[in-house]
Amino acid sequence: MRLLAIAPTAFYRDYGCHIRIRGQLQALQAAGHDICLATYPAGRDIEGLRSVRPPIPFVRTMPVGSSRRKILLDAALAPTALIAALRFRPQIIHAYLHEGALIGQFLSRLFRVPLTFDYQGSLTSEMLDHHFISAQSRFRRPLSKLERWIDRQPSAIFPSSQRAAELLRRQRIPGHLIHPVPDSIDPDIFSPRRRNAALARRLGIDPARPVVVYLGLLAPYQGTDLLLEAIAHPALASHPAQFLIMGFPGVEGYRRRAHDMGLSERVRFTGGIAYSRAPDYLALGDLAVAPKLSSTEGSGKLLPYMSMALPVVASDSPVHREYLGDHAVYMAKPTPAGLANAIRTTLDNLTHWQDQARILRQRVQERYTWQDATAVMGEVFHTLVTRDG
Repeated sequence: MRLLAIAPTAFYRDYGCHIRIRGQLQALQAAGHDICLATYPAGRDIEGLRSVRPPIPFVRTMPVGSSRRKILLDAALAPTALIAALRFRPQIIHAYLHEGALIGQFLSRLFRVPLTFDYQGSLTSEMLDHHFISAQSRFRRPLSKLERWIDRQPSAIFPSSQRAAELLRRQRIPGHLIHPVPDSIDPDIFSPRRRNAALARRLGIDPARPVVVYLGLLAPYQGTDLLLEAIAHPALASHPAQFLIMGFPGVEGYRRRAHDMGLSERVRFTGGIAYSRAPDYLALGDLAVAPKLSSTEGSGKLLPYMSMALPVVASDSPVHREYLGDHAVYMAKPTPAGLANAIRTTLDNLTHWQDQARILRQRVQERYTWQDATAVMGEVFHTLVTRDG
């Protein structure tokens, strides 16, 4: 089928939302669908994936998360998507993020084709998590109303977790429109492997000491600040563990903060790393952490950990429970003491949790591949096009 995807984001960069978009669209292409992606002018093209962008040459970078600049870029993306639809004549409009679904519903009506929506969480809650608006903002109520209206437009919605599906059901979205499609990964690429000794030396990793790894965005709502505070907590202060923190943005700020906290010898920051290099970096770890504090978004970083058969310490959230089940350690409270004690407990019982990590890899192979995800999507596309045709 011809599928016009709309992604109002600076695609592509190596982090969760973009990895989900890329993985889905490339797997759909591999299954025989014809894909055209309309996205922001910032970002980089992916070889083999047709992309169209608004012709705004001076926009080269975008902050992660909510931004006032996105309002103007959405206004530019809409006519770009319209022109692409006129040329491409899609059978399906597939939207990412609420702004994409807003643009997509107009195109869906204009071309009389179904709209599907990849739902990764609440738009308003994300704005609150990113401090784009406050809980007392006068914009919060109208944004919530707009979000609920957008959620009712698609012919099918693909929530990224059962938690996200439950949020939609609470809005009384009909159950037959909701088709959960969890975050996914390629377990052949993210597979257990030996440590790269040269990489460890370059990063200043001591091979005789355990390594705790984090891969993802750096931000308070992601638990980055909490992680640094946990490393400094007495439960971990005397432990020989090293910490390898991989991701962006704000790397220099977090590096300075770690220095000021006296953690420079124990913490290494890599900045952003290419997704293709992530397996080698993760293989340096004995334990992975996912201290995300947001309860409304997905947590795609779990899947690289799981696929690499790394023991996991995570914040206790419905999304994390959905992926990890009883095969990980959850911090009792989202506090430095709670996270520090969870990490210490896991390191002290590493053999047991390595056995549990092998079960997590098996879960990935059985449930969380891109082929599994796009099989669900392809079936829905076929039903919609057949029904409306």
